[in-house]
Amino acid sequence: MTHSRSSNSSQDHQEHYSEGAFWNKAKKLGRKVLMPALKLYYAAQDSDTPAWAKAIIYSALGYLILPVDAIPDVLLGVGYVDDFGVLLGALGVVAAHIKDKHEQLAAAALNRWLGK
Repeated sequence: MTHSRSSNSSQDHQEHYSEGAFWNKAKKLGRKVLMPALKLYYAAQDSDTPAWAKAIIYSALGYLILPVDAIPDVLLGVGYVDDFGVLLGALGVVAAHIKDKHEQLAAAALNRWLGK
Protein backbone atom coordinates (compact mmCIF):
# COMPACT_ATOMS: atom_id res chain seq x y z
CA MET A 1 0.00 0.00 0.00
CA THR A 2 2.80 2.44 0.81
CA HIS A 3 4.47 1.72 -2.52
CA SER A 4 1.27 2.50 -4.43
CA ARG A 5 0.81 5.73 -2.53
CA SER A 6 4.41 6.75 -3.23
CA SER A 7 3.99 5.99 -6.93
CA ASN A 8 0.84 8.08 -7.11
CA SER A 9 2.60 10.96 -5.37
CA SER A 10 5.51 10.75 -7.81
CA GLN A 11 3.12 10.73 -10.75
CA ASP A 12 1.28 13.74 -9.33
CA HIS A 13 4.52 15.72 -9.17
CA GLN A 14 5.59 14.58 -12.61
CA GLU A 15 2.29 15.83 -14.04
CA HIS A 16 3.05 19.32 -12.70
CA TYR A 17 6.39 19.56 -14.45
CA SER A 18 6.63 21.89 -17.40
CA GLU A 19 9.68 23.50 -18.89
CA GLY A 20 8.25 27.02 -18.57
CA ALA A 21 7.32 26.56 -14.92
CA PHE A 22 10.78 25.11 -14.22
CA TRP A 23 12.56 28.17 -15.68
CA ASN A 24 10.23 30.57 -13.84
CA LYS A 25 10.96 28.84 -10.53
CA ALA A 26 14.68 28.55 -11.32
CA LYS A 27 15.00 32.33 -11.45
CA LYS A 28 13.88 32.54 -7.80
CA LEU A 29 16.22 29.91 -6.35
CA GLY A 30 19.68 30.35 -4.92
CA ARG A 31 22.80 28.68 -6.27
CA LYS A 32 22.68 25.86 -3.70
CA VAL A 33 19.23 24.67 -4.78
CA LEU A 34 19.58 25.64 -8.41
CA MET A 35 22.73 23.62 -9.19
CA PRO A 36 21.23 20.16 -8.56
CA ALA A 37 18.01 21.24 -10.29
CA LEU A 38 19.95 22.27 -13.39
CA LYS A 39 22.05 19.10 -13.42
CA LEU A 40 18.84 17.10 -13.37
CA TYR A 41 17.25 19.32 -16.00
CA TYR A 42 20.13 18.87 -18.44
CA ALA A 43 20.29 15.13 -17.78
CA ALA A 44 16.58 14.89 -18.60
CA GLN A 45 17.19 16.67 -21.90
CA ASP A 46 19.85 14.10 -22.88
CA SER A 47 18.61 11.35 -25.19
CA ASP A 48 21.04 8.92 -23.49
CA THR A 49 19.23 9.22 -20.17
CA PRO A 50 16.91 6.20 -19.74
CA ALA A 51 13.16 6.68 -19.37
CA TRP A 52 13.10 5.46 -15.75
CA ALA A 53 15.72 8.08 -14.80
CA LYS A 54 13.80 10.80 -16.65
CA ALA A 55 10.66 9.84 -14.73
CA ILE A 56 12.52 10.34 -11.44
CA ILE A 57 14.03 13.60 -12.67
CA TYR A 58 10.74 15.02 -13.89
CA SER A 59 9.07 13.98 -10.64
CA ALA A 60 11.72 15.83 -8.61
CA LEU A 61 11.54 18.90 -10.84
CA GLY A 62 7.75 18.74 -10.69
CA TYR A 63 7.92 18.75 -6.89
CA LEU A 64 10.25 21.75 -7.06
CA ILE A 65 7.83 23.83 -9.11
CA LEU A 66 4.65 22.57 -7.44
CA PRO A 67 3.35 25.44 -5.29
CA VAL A 68 2.15 23.10 -2.53
CA ASP A 69 4.83 21.05 -0.78
CA ALA A 70 5.76 19.74 2.65
CA ILE A 71 7.35 23.05 3.68
CA PRO A 72 5.76 26.09 1.99
CA ASP A 73 8.25 27.94 -0.21
CA VAL A 74 7.12 31.29 1.21
CA LEU A 75 8.79 30.51 4.56
CA LEU A 76 12.03 32.44 4.20
CA GLY A 77 15.13 30.48 5.08
CA VAL A 78 13.45 27.07 5.26
CA GLY A 79 10.96 27.06 2.41
CA TYR A 80 13.23 25.23 -0.01
CA VAL A 81 14.67 22.65 2.41
CA ASP A 82 12.22 19.96 1.28
CA ASP A 83 12.72 20.86 -2.38
CA PHE A 84 16.50 20.63 -1.93
CA GLY A 85 16.14 17.22 -0.26
CA VAL A 86 14.01 15.90 -3.11
CA LEU A 87 16.52 17.17 -5.67
CA LEU A 88 19.45 15.60 -3.82
CA GLY A 89 17.57 12.31 -3.49
CA ALA A 90 16.85 12.27 -7.21
CA LEU A 91 20.47 13.11 -7.97
CA GLY A 92 21.58 10.20 -5.82
CA VAL A 93 19.32 7.77 -7.64
CA VAL A 94 20.24 8.89 -11.17
CA ALA A 95 23.86 9.88 -10.47
CA ALA A 96 25.23 7.40 -13.01
CA HIS A 97 23.39 9.33 -15.72
CA ILE A 98 24.67 12.80 -14.75
CA LYS A 99 27.47 13.47 -17.20
CA ASP A 100 30.26 16.03 -17.06
CA LYS A 101 28.50 17.96 -19.83
CA HIS A 102 25.35 18.24 -17.66
CA GLU A 103 27.42 19.68 -14.83
CA GLN A 104 29.18 22.07 -17.22
CA LEU A 105 25.87 23.26 -18.70
CA ALA A 106 24.47 23.78 -15.19
CA ALA A 107 27.54 25.74 -14.06
CA ALA A 108 27.47 27.89 -17.22
CA ALA A 109 23.78 28.69 -16.70
CA LEU A 110 24.41 29.64 -13.08
CA ASN A 111 27.32 31.87 -14.04
CA ARG A 112 25.17 33.61 -16.67
CA TRP A 113 22.35 34.22 -14.20
CA LEU A 114 24.17 34.81 -10.94
CA GLY A 115 27.77 35.59 -11.86
CA LYS A 116 30.73 33.63 -10.58
